[in-house]
Amino acid sequence: MTYTVHLSPRSANAKTGPIPVSTTTRATCPVDCAMRDACYASSGPLALHWSAVSSGARGTDWSTFTASIAALPDGQLWRHNQAGDLPGDGRTVDAAALGDLVRANIGRRGFTYSHYRDAASLDWIRHANAWGFTVNLSANSLADADTLADTNAGPVVVVLPSDTTQNTRTPAGRRVVVCPATQRDDVSCDTCQLCARPRDTIVGFPAHGTKRRTIDIKLAA
Repeated sequence: MTYTVHLSPRSANAKTGPIPVSTTTRATCPVDCAMRDACYASSGPLALHWSAVSSGARGTDWSTFTASIAALPDGQLWRHNQAGDLPGDGRTVDAAALGDLVRANIGRRGFTYSHYRDAASLDWIRHANAWGFTVNLSANSLADADTLADTNAGPVVVVLPSDTTQNTRTPAGRRVVVCPATQRDDVSCDTCQLCARPRDTIVGFPAHGTKRRTIDIKLAA
């Protein structure tokens, strides 16, 4: 499978901070993602950029992208996928393509998020985390966060109701820290770096964007 990826060398997003950020074609997103119809990237300015990448009008092929990652300075923090998922066909991760990215990231500090959760994908995600490319497993609820944490495939993040401001815990008692960048204007991914680290703490993201009410309804069901 071929993948189109766009790399912004310096993000203009205040919440991300001025770090390199990529966007990958929409076809990589798992077809069974429970938040597919409520994805924040499917509306607003990011949606226009994502559509251009998905159509092939903007971006490069996978090998050019991974070469760009390998050329980043040692120790560089960067975020893979402000939209899109790991390389894959929507059902399982492309192990070879992910391996290329993991190798390119050696010496750098890449991090990302994924909704892939089939057994094979979780196994490859576990390997990616072991090799220093931080893949956060994206949970759809606090109970789902416990399920993903039990796989030991990687750190976990979870979507929270849009009005959440206080830290909380999962049903199994795991600590959930609300993303600091969503609570303070002087914090960004660049300064926080929590999602780029191996950890037991779960990071929670209050629903945001035009689809936040849809997510609130899903979480309340």
